[in-house]
Amino acid sequence: MALSPDRLDRFARQIVIPEIGGAGQAALAQAHVTLVGLGGIGAPVLQYLAGAGVGRLRLIEDGDVEASNLQRQTIYTTRDIGHAKAVAARRWLANFDGKLDIAISDARLEVDNAAALLADTDLVVDGTDNFATRLAVSDACVRLAVPLLSAAVGRFQGQVAAFAGHLPGQPCYRCFVGDAFDADDCDSCAEDGMLGAMAGWVGSFAAMQAVRILLAGKAAFGDPQWGRLHLLDGMKPAMRALAIARDPACKGCGAG
Repeated sequence: MALSPDRLDRFARQIVIPEIGGAGQAALAQAHVTLVGLGGIGAPVLQYLAGAGVGRLRLIEDGDVEASNLQRQTIYTTRDIGHAKAVAARRWLANFDGKLDIAISDARLEVDNAAALLADTDLVVDGTDNFATRLAVSDACVRLAVPLLSAAVGRFQGQVAAFAGHLPGQPCYRCFVGDAFDADDCDSCAEDGMLGAMAGWVGSFAAMQAVRILLAGKAAFGDPQWGRLHLLDGMKPAMRALAIARDPACKGCGAG
């Protein structure tokens, strides 16, 4: 795929990086990413994937913008309060780069519709805030053979991990958390609090990991790091990583 002169100019600072180059930029332009959740994590992920030149984005979010969102969900403004997040996010993208291919859905992702909402994509990025949705996303990704990048944040702690449970020997998100969280039982940031910059750190790191996945086999920067959990600690601050093992009895990707 040849990039037009205006696209070459727009992404010049990225193309000049040897680990990405023209081939990597062309691969990003053809990539299709689905974002589930457009909140504190989804907002910066969307911004940086659009900035990186990911050509197609599908946005799934059933919520409306609230005043309390603005402290950390940086794509929204006061004018957006009361309006659908998916619509406001599409408006932001249209103003940022009118050449991106954007599709939106305001449906609430659940077990029954997850496969339909997530089909035909190169990567799913999950930034939702409850285990029921996260597990529905994970199970659908395994069935669809689609990679999943999962990101979460609370107070000063964040985590980002890439899963490919459809591949032999690789874990899925359910291998990581188990089956105990099928209920809608996550603590909310309304209860625990949230530093906006912490959400931005996790979201921007997730966007970088998404680019790694999309460039696997196409540029030197490509490294999916399947099953590697990155833990971000905003209090120290520090980062560390650990490996997640596949659970042979997992009902999402194993024999369970």
